[in-house]
Amino acid sequence: MRHLKAPGRGEYIYDYRNDILLFKIRNRNYAISVEFDNFIVDIDEEGFITGLRIFDASQIFKLSKVALNNLKGFEFHAKAENGVISVQLRFDCMVRNAVIKQGHDFVREAADSHIKNSEVLCTVA
Repeated sequence: MRHLKAPGRGEYIYDYRNDILLFKIRNRNYAISVEFDNFIVDIDEEGFITGLRIFDASQIFKLSKVALNNLKGFEFHAKAENGVISVQLRFDCMVRNAVIKQGHDFVREAADSHIKNSEVLCTVA
């Protein structure tokens, strides 16, 4: 199992209009994307999962768009093993001057043979 640790190298973008939430590791060279039902995983040239785009994010996380627009930090832990991709996502957002801790786990089987066994941990404080 190959590992990539990227503490403090992550970034996130929320597209309010289209309700798309993006988490990614900065300065990684994109190679391919693997699409699932409501999200897309981006994989870099070295075969590491380095990004996650979540569509209909407010519905997935059961949060308002305003809350998603006020993210304060996140932790992204992704693992690819034997064709199965699992992503644990934890983040904080502000709702009425209170910090709300939120999380979601995504597990999907990938049909793409380009995905190598790997593990990634990325954070933003």
